[in-house]
Amino acid sequence: GRLEAVTQQMGYHPQYLDSFLKTQHYLMHMDGPLPFDCRHYIAIMAAARHQCRYLVNLHVLQFLRAGGDPQWLRGLEFIPPKLRNLNEINKILAHRPWLITKEHIEKLLKISEWSWSLAELVHAVVLLAHCHALASFVFGCGCEQDEGPGGRGSLKPLSLGNQCFCEATAGNSYSQELLRINRKRSLDSCMELDSLRERMQRIHVETEGRDEMRLLQQDREEGEGQGAEVGMQAEHCSDPSAGLSPLVDTDGEVTGATNLACYMQDPDFGYQDFARRDEDQTQVFRVQDYSWEDHGFSLVNRLYSDIGHLLDEKFRMVDGLQSSAMAKRQGCEPSVFKRGIWNYIHCMFGIRYDDYDYAEVNQLLERMLKVYIKTVTCYPEKTNSEMFDRFWKQFKHSEKVHVNLLILEARMQAELLYALQAITQYMI
Repeated sequence: GRLEAVTQQMGYHPQYLDSFLKTQHYLMHMDGPLPFDCRHYIAIMAAARHQCRYLVNLHVLQFLRAGGDPQWLRGLEFIPPKLRNLNEINKILAHRPWLITKEHIEKLLKISEWSWSLAELVHAVVLLAHCHALASFVFGCGCEQDEGPGGRGSLKPLSLGNQCFCEATAGNSYSQELLRINRKRSLDSCMELDSLRERMQRIHVETEGRDEMRLLQQDREEGEGQGAEVGMQAEHCSDPSAGLSPLVDTDGEVTGATNLACYMQDPDFGYQDFARRDEDQTQVFRVQDYSWEDHGFSLVNRLYSDIGHLLDEKFRMVDGLQSSAMAKRQGCEPSVFKRGIWNYIHCMFGIRYDDYDYAEVNQLLERMLKVYIKTVTCYPEKTNSEMFDRFWKQFKHSEKVHVNLLILEARMQAELLYALQAITQYMI
């Protein structure tokens, strides 16, 4: 139940790590509208959308520690309808958040035996966005893969000790009894996962190689003359579910992250370029009409006390991280480089800033960097070692982590903006 690999990577930026840990601890372990077991199950549902075994396995263990019903781990068919009803907005937020409408909100809040309260729904939405974005970080920094010859040898995380994320925040240590109780669960799961990783790697490697070559070929064909609409005509990547086989638990026992398919419906639903949406779908999201600072912050803070302050601190913290060397290599000021990455990510989700010249994105971000950012943001489960290595060449390790932190926070804010706007429209 530890976030050790994540905290080791974030440890290159200690101030951000502190802010992240406080938010994670508050969402999962402090007073809030949702029961503790439900929080972890929602996290499982969110991480499963990106086949993120690392996060699913972590929250399966914490779900059981929180007193969750083991039967729920057999899949969505075994959970209460109220939780199962979250599947639709989980799916949309994870892949095409611009499709969220007030009707989705109304359906969950309507008076019935399984209705959600506004406070519960806001808590759930923040959890979903948090875990979707964290999955991007997990894949982007290689936390999903083993260290050593079979993993990403270029990643050499800091050694921050074996602290759980809640230990680092609350200053408490796991009791030996809890560790003993959970050791067999996690050991059984990890042994099966090791075998599963080997099988899945053989399935993925050929498909992912072909996908990247198609993506790069498409990039060359697009050329550099489309700078003004870079986000709207971003690089093409094939269906993220291509080449993925269902994960099957052969002996029928609950083993954590083994059977990810049971935690989601409609697995073929994935990201599509916003520019290719149908004309009758939602229009471009303009930040001057609904922003985090002026609208989202106050709404989420009112319905889920104090979470707005924690999220706002985290957004500001990632914006304040130093990146002078990284920006200097690109020939620009640090703030300009960071804003280019942030706005490029938001643009892929249909969010536009009227005061920004999007032609700057092509000038600031090299082609392979854009390919990497889009993959980790929109379909992180397709991040592969070749793309990873080509992106890393000109960056120090702390800079690599910084780029992934920008992806995490920009993606999370994008999802929150769409969800909170829909809640606002429902309330109005």
